[in-house]
Amino acid sequence: MRPTDDPTTVAWTTLAAGGGAGAAGEPRPVRTWRVFGQVVAAAGLVLVLVAVLGLTASRQIAERESVNDAARRTDLLAEAVVQPVLRDGVATGDPDAVATLDRAVRDGVLDDQVVRVKVWDADGRIVYSDEDRLIGQQFPLGDDERAVLADPATEAEVSDLDKPENAFERGQGKLLEVYRPVWTPDGTPLLFETYSRYDAVTERSTALWRGFAGITLTSLLVLVALMLPVLWTLLDRLRRSQQHREVLLQHAVEASDEERRRIAGTLHDGVVQELAAASFALAGAADRADRAGAPDVAAPVRDAATTVRASIQGLRSLLVDIYPASLRTAGLRAALADLVGGLAVRGVDVRLDAPDGVAEGLPAPVERLVHRVAQETLRNAVAHSGARHVDVVLRRGDDAVVLEVADDGVGFDVAVPLARPPEGHLGLRLLADLASSAGARLEVASAPGAGCRWRLTARTDGRGTDGPGTDGLRTDGRGTGGWDADGAAAGSTGTATDGGRDA
Repeated sequence: MRPTDDPTTVAWTTLAAGGGAGAAGEPRPVRTWRVFGQVVAAAGLVLVLVAVLGLTASRQIAERESVNDAARRTDLLAEAVVQPVLRDGVATGDPDAVATLDRAVRDGVLDDQVVRVKVWDADGRIVYSDEDRLIGQQFPLGDDERAVLADPATEAEVSDLDKPENAFERGQGKLLEVYRPVWTPDGTPLLFETYSRYDAVTERSTALWRGFAGITLTSLLVLVALMLPVLWTLLDRLRRSQQHREVLLQHAVEASDEERRRIAGTLHDGVVQELAAASFALAGAADRADRAGAPDVAAPVRDAATTVRASIQGLRSLLVDIYPASLRTAGLRAALADLVGGLAVRGVDVRLDAPDGVAEGLPAPVERLVHRVAQETLRNAVAHSGARHVDVVLRRGDDAVVLEVADDGVGFDVAVPLARPPEGHLGLRLLADLASSAGARLEVASAPGAGCRWRLTARTDGRGTDGPGTDGLRTDGRGTGGWDADGAAAGSTGTATDGGRDA
């Protein structure tokens, strides 16, 4: 079974997401205005939170202050207006005493804020009210009211308009009631009660909140204004650091390519030529030994010549790995054929599926990226996975080219090298950075015992890729070189096992 025909399903891990996104777990490029936007959004969120908390606190403070104001006002009205005109006859319902009290209440107590006045006796009977229909009615006094009569004090609370004694106040809105004792001339205690509009609490709460919000908003804006220059400096340093890292990566890649070219040139012009000369010399010596009638000497010399030619072939395959001259001269498809041919020489069953014309017209950066990824993944397949079979598939869509390399080796847990790269082993990160810098999408699917599959999707229209789906690529898995539902190659044909090209 070929690696691309294996029905085992292993989830794909995205190393580079395309469009400039980095490898999984890699920091995204810092965008100054995005960070500033986040800071402003966070400041707005803090402002809303502070406003809500401030409004709640200001309402509580305003209610407490309004209750205290209402209590002090009721005390003043009781002492200055009600107590001086209160007669003994009020407690017994004397019309003159009640009328006198009524005139004083209407002239000095009732106004836009105080909307109702009630005077109770100790038995819960209303002996006076500005609402005539309440006079004479009796309702049970609560424990608080009885405690005030027994131990003189002034109490205030929000009115419970559901109580029957408050039936005539239900159309007034939310009210605040304050009660305290007053005394008739003969010492009879009565309960003096006022009902004030709750609007005063709301107005005071709004005033307090405005003052609080003004201070808070100003402080927050000043803090943000002080933070922005510092944040700008930090972001600029971080951005320069990332740019420096990218430059170093590019220099490392360029230095690697330059070193590969130097090594390839040295081997080709030195060792390979010398071995070729030695091969010719040994072959000539074997022929001369045969003509001289010394077959026992000719045979080992001829074997040595054969060994030298095999070494030359191996060196030429190594030269293709080190520096693929065919990528510039013959194109991507020929360079891929050289790569897989080098593996075939080493005893690995390699199949290349790259239809004629699949790489025609590709931009040079895309060709280099595809070749580099193919080179690294094939090297990993031979050096680390112990694969016996390797499939290399190259497909072309309307605006993208897709490379897939699959092997039947031992596989590995992708999460481990991503989370904790071994010291000195940066293969995954290097491939991810290469793909990311080119705006390509790189994915890997592997698990212990399940082989390894790599998939590179590089757009040919100059834009980054957004996902594994690519226009123009078949997804039904039918026919030669089709693609199955998850993007894996299936039914590929065409094997390149004829050895590498000469360097």
